[in-house]
Amino acid sequence: MSANLSATFYLISGILFILALRGLSSPETSRQGNYFGIAGMIIAIAVTFLSVGNFGLGLIYIFVFLLVGGSIGAFIAFRIPMTAMPELVAGFHSLVGLAAVFVAISAFLKPDAFNLGVVGNIKLASLIEMSLGAAIGAITFSGSIIAFLKLRGIMSGAPITFSGQHIINLILGISIIILVTYLCLNQSNYLFWTVVAISFLLGVLIIIPIGGADMPVVISMLNSYSGWAAAGIGFTLENTALIITGALVGSSGAILSYIMCKGMNRSFFNVILGGWGATDQSSTAKSKEQKPVKNGNADDAAFLMKNASSVIIVPGYGMAVAQAQHALREMVDALKKNGVKVSYAIHPVAGRMPGHMNVLLAEANVPYDEVFELEEINNDFANCDVAYVIGANDVTNPVAKSDPQSPIYGMPVLDVEKSKSVLFVKRSLSPGYAGIDNDLFYRDNTLMLFADAKKMTEEIVKSL
Repeated sequence: MSANLSATFYLISGILFILALRGLSSPETSRQGNYFGIAGMIIAIAVTFLSVGNFGLGLIYIFVFLLVGGSIGAFIAFRIPMTAMPELVAGFHSLVGLAAVFVAISAFLKPDAFNLGVVGNIKLASLIEMSLGAAIGAITFSGSIIAFLKLRGIMSGAPITFSGQHIINLILGISIIILVTYLCLNQSNYLFWTVVAISFLLGVLIIIPIGGADMPVVISMLNSYSGWAAAGIGFTLENTALIITGALVGSSGAILSYIMCKGMNRSFFNVILGGWGATDQSSTAKSKEQKPVKNGNADDAAFLMKNASSVIIVPGYGMAVAQAQHALREMVDALKKNGVKVSYAIHPVAGRMPGHMNVLLAEANVPYDEVFELEEINNDFANCDVAYVIGANDVTNPVAKSDPQSPIYGMPVLDVEKSKSVLFVKRSLSPGYAGIDNDLFYRDNTLMLFADAKKMTEEIVKSL
């Protein structure tokens, strides 16, 4: 295939990737966005094969690896529950980073195979590109592994900090820049492997001090890193599709991280540097045993909601774990038959990923016009008769507005406490993902419904 024709098809695939991102920005068009992405990737892969020419025996190996990798990916996609999607994304990001490292190593050891020169005399631009791609890829890989372990519960979600941590990270970052500079001057194998090793270490150190509540931002940030790593390798390989795709992933991930930090009133650089969530929580963590709570049951909840004029549903990660979205839809349908106005309030970081709750509600065929973001619905709580909080925790905690010593202070939260009555479905009084007690549990207008989210909602449906 000619270079001009390849460039044209790569441009078409790039446009399809842009349309895919546009489609994935809304639950209504997400399926269409996936189709665009699949079409773009098929074109990009086909053009790459046709551009390279005769693979010989290598073509068999390529198809074998594609079949094995594709089968593993399909198996995981079919088996993975929606609640485990965040750690799956972190795991896949790690593979993107590792792939960038492997390609960079191949290009450094065998530059003639990539038309980059010969060992010891690699083109300067290509050497810079592969070095940056390897460094960013290594940081992405090790950082994503730590994020996966934290989200999976294998590793504690609490911040892991030590004295002089930021100074060490700064020194390592500067060391990478200096070593890459020296690498460009003498192209030493030792320097290249040192850059890769330090980058792997830095990836671990910049993620371990980040608290569990900031993990959604970390996932988005690592997504951006993986994109820039792919773009760097794309320049090394002179592959237009890889450059376009990497730039799109990198920029969209960075934008999403910024939006999430803004939604949480967080400084992006503070999240990246880590350590947030490691503050002394003794001022906010009052003893739960000393504070009374009001207990309720399904009949109490059904009575309150049936006699309300408006109800706002606040879904959270607990709903996702219990797979209660379908039972919730049945409950809402029953309330509507009684003339109750029902809306859904979605916090930007409800669940563990942006859009997590939107996808679950769409799965239960909840109408899109009933689902509102925090900014759109927060003022409505003051005029709401009942707020039904199902599995949400940190995103409803009033402490975020009242206690400057709290780790979540300043984070915008849903004004659930302003409702006339709050029905809080939760298994226990245990703290949320941020690890702090929720003051809403003990408010006079809160009725705690201690049960599995799905079971409690189904019992409410029966009572209705």
